[in-house]
This record gives sequence, C-alpha cells and structure tokens, in this order.
Amino acid sequence: MNSEFTIAVHSLVFLAYLPEHMASSDVIAKNVSTNPARIRKVMSCLRKGGFVKTKEGIGGGYILNGDPQEITLAQIYRTVACGTIKPHWCTGDPEQNCMISSNLQSVMDDIFNEADLYFEQYLNRITLSFVLERIKQNK
Repeated sequence: MNSEFTIAVHSLVFLAYLPEHMASSDVIAKNVSTNPARIRKVMSCLRKGGFVKTKEGIGGGYILNGDPQEITLAQIYRTVACGTIKPHWCTGDPEQNCMISSNLQSVMDDIFNEADLYFEQYLNRITLSFVLERIKQNK
C-alpha cells in the first residue's frame, strides 16, 4: 500500500467538507501535513481521474468534481494506488533449480493479485461521505 492513496482520500474528504470552495495545494498540504508538491502530484492523478476540477492563478486551486455519496474509495484506489498491495520485491529466483525458489514469486503474485481484488471490493462499499461522517462521529 502506498501513501498516495491515503493522501488522495484525505484530500478528497477535505474538499467534500468544503463544498463549492476551492482549496489550493498549500491549504490541502497543510491539512494533510505534507509537502504541497506531493499534493500537486496526487491531485494531478485525481484530476486526470475526474475527481477534481482545477483553476489556475489567484483564487485558484482544487474543487471536488462529483457527489461524495457516489465516489467510492475503490475508484480512488484504482486511480492512484491499484496493485500496491504487492511488494516491489519478492523472494526466490525463477532461474534456480529449486522447486520453492523458482516458483514462489509466481504463486505470491497470484496471492497478492487476489488480495488486491478483495481489497478493492471492500473499498467499493465505502464512499467519501461515509468517511466524512465517521470523522464527524469521532470528533
């Protein structure tokens, strides 16, 4: 799992909390507690995915493009982090003359791919509105 997913969800929930208001990358970065450049990178993916609209210049920034009750975490996950459950490195060597070493990577790839599908199905049941409501309940 990469942090871009968490940053994306945080940013979109923040924008859902401020309906009809633009938020700059600096404002979002302060709320997320990260660097504005990192926010701009994530927000660029979200813009390409259709989750936010942008306006450049003074008074510009990002605004949510969609209904928070309809945007699911699975949609966000597919946009910024799909397939990140699988680690970047796996043990074993397909070239070795060992049944375990030469086959483990392939088996683990299948396991991680299936886990990714289950995770995505779970995230499909959670909307931005649900996350925002849970935050309000924890207040």
